[in-house]
Amino acid sequence: MNVSSRKVVCFIGVGSNTGDPVQNCLEALDRLSAGETTEVLRRSSLYRTEPVGIIDQPWFINAVVEVRTTLEAHALLGVLQGIEERMGRVRAGKGGPRVIDLDILLYGERVIRDETLCVPHPEMHRRRFVLVPLMEIAPYVIHPVYGISIRGLLERLSDISTVIPLGAAATGR
Repeated sequence: MNVSSRKVVCFIGVGSNTGDPVQNCLEALDRLSAGETTEVLRRSSLYRTEPVGIIDQPWFINAVVEVRTTLEAHALLGVLQGIEERMGRVRAGKGGPRVIDLDILLYGERVIRDETLCVPHPEMHRRRFVLVPLMEIAPYVIHPVYGISIRGLLERLSDISTVIPLGAAATGR
């Protein structure tokens, strides 16, 4: 595992739409915070969100979490994929139903484009289900490719899909 002495602040998208999606998201957040190489700094509320792309599937529960990590970006991706695998994620195609989905949205101010990882997440600026929870915890963070704040991206967004915050009782907060 590639560990650095430098700590990087990252934002991770969390989503689920099978089984008990609220519990799946909370479990993934617990597993992420239990690691020795990541520290959860803040997390957004949970949101009930309309599917985008493949619309004939259950609605999602989504959130965003801010973490500080000593892991290099590819090692962090490996940790996230390990959590997904242990929780029963089966990769059956892009955009379909899933027990859990963990995506690196931002890794510090870095731009990474290779065969295994694209950061910033290449679709985040187009997705209301990402920008609304990210705006809740980091409205002034700047997208390193577009040079626009999360607030600015959300204000310019053409995606009109539904994103509804869940009540505090449902989120365990």
